[in-house]
Amino acid sequence: MDESLFKYIEFSIYGASILLILIGLYGALVKKSLIKIVIGLSIVDAGVHLIFVAMGYIRGGTAPIFSPGFENDASRMVDPIPQALVLTAIVIGFAVTAVALSLVIRLYKHHDTLRIDEIKNLKW
Repeated sequence: MDESLFKYIEFSIYGASILLILIGLYGALVKKSLIKIVIGLSIVDAGVHLIFVAMGYIRGGTAPIFSPGFENDASRMVDPIPQALVLTAIVIGFAVTAVALSLVIRLYKHHDTLRIDEIKNLKW
């Protein structure tokens, strides 16, 4: 493939991840509904995962497995650490989102609203 096409794909992946982060920040900072805030934080999480995986990619890289009979050039091997960290972060992000949504459900049962500005104005 053409070198310019690889650069275009690489920049589009970085652009998509930054766009996801910005969309998630918009949802978390501007919206008033607690559900939309939790969804915005989850979108930020997905953008960060995408940028970590993109940073760990090596063009033309191979799997980091040393085996006899194959070309074992360590400089061409993809770093597995970002992939392992992202896999762990996905599981942790799912758990945090589940806990946040359970708190949102409890708040809704207690206050009968999900709007954060109305919850702030209520007296306990």
